[in-house]
Formats: sequence, C-alpha cells, structure tokens
Amino acid sequence: MTGTETRLEDGNTSESRSTNTDNWLANTRTSYDTVADSYTDYIRDALAGEPYLRAALALFADLVHAAGGGPVADVGCGPGHVTAHLHKLGVNAFGIDLSSAMIDIARQEHPDLRFEVGSMTDLQLADASITALLAFWSLIHIPDEAIPTVFSHFRRVLRPGGPLLLGFHVGDESRLKTQGYGGHPMKVYVHLRQPDRVAAWLRDAGFTVKAQLLINLDESVPGAVLLAYRRS
Repeated sequence: MTGTETRLEDGNTSESRSTNTDNWLANTRTSYDTVADSYTDYIRDALAGEPYLRAALALFADLVHAAGGGPVADVGCGPGHVTAHLHKLGVNAFGIDLSSAMIDIARQEHPDLRFEVGSMTDLQLADASITALLAFWSLIHIPDEAIPTVFSHFRRVLRPGGPLLLGFHVGDESRLKTQGYGGHPMKVYVHLRQPDRVAAWLRDAGFTVKAQLLINLDESVPGAVLLAYRRS
C-alpha cells in the first residue's frame, strides 16, 4: 500500500478531520492497485536518499537481533523495498499489503521473501506470533477512528516486549489525493498527524513509547518515526 513516502505529490486537496472517509479501505486498495507500477518506480530507491530513516531501520534491526530474532512483519509493505532492506540487515522480515498488485510486484522483485495480501485493520496473524512489527508510512491512510483497532491488532500479534516502529507524515490535516505516481487517478486520504497524538494512541493500546525522530523539518510535510514496545 505504501512505503517510505516522506513527501506528498501534487493532486492533493486539504480537508478537515471530519472528512467523510466512507469506503476508504476499498478506495485505498483500488488506488494502489492502479498506481502499483509507477509507485514502485517512484519509491524503489527512496531509502538511498534518507540516511536518518536508514539509521532508524538499522536500530530496529539491532533490537530484533537483541530479542533473539524471529519473524518481523512489514505492514503496508508496498512493493517490498523496506522488507528487502531489513532482510539485508539480517532480519527475518515478511511483507503484508492491502493491494494485491503491490504484493504481485513485491513477489516478482524479491522472490526469496514472503509477501501476502492483508489489511492492518484485520491482521491474519496468530497472537504473539511475531518478534517485531514495522509500519512505515502506511498508517497515513488509516482514519482516526480506525487507529485504535489497528494498534490493538499490532499489540495482539507482537510478543510481549516486542518493538514497533512507525513512520508517518507530520501535520494537522487530512488531504484527499486524487492523482499521483505517473498521473494516474487515485482516491485516497492522506492523514497528517502530530507525534504526540500517535504516541497517546500507542499508550492507550498497551505500548510504551521509547523514542521519537523528526525528519525533513524544513520541508512542507515533515516526517516522524516512533519506536515503541508492547507492554506485557
């Protein structure tokens, strides 16, 4: 669905948090199915220009190794570029994405890795079955009212003490994206949020927030990375 997307393209309309997001899940799936090829070209080398994000991923990998390894879910993996990066860092990462077209591309580009279609609103993973979880710029399409459900699934599938790494756009508005990635039509909401708001949701869901990184502070849409752990 998404990946390391630290800037927004043209084709966005700013709207308030009260924006009607009916059918948002189906619209998000269709939008990313439509732009899958062009999005993959857009995002493929994104990490090369993001040293701070690479540092955050390296820390995340170190924490996974310190926990003894085990499966790590990249939720909202898009074409699998972050999943593959974690694999190069020695992490047993697998990807989950809402868009079947994205998963098809991920499997083609990274045939040795595991990818499956799924939604973070209803993760089909067993309780306490994974060591760590990553959601890099995939929460940006989840409306506020669905965040508690998503975070409850994250907590459920993580082992006690397991690390969670989140990346997202920083701001105070929701934007309707109607075009992007090669000019293809889209209908997807992009929700910008303040780190304190996301951290509060995490604490309510049973996580302890340990670290925060803000990036690209002088750009129109900064980014944030939060590191948290599932409480026992």
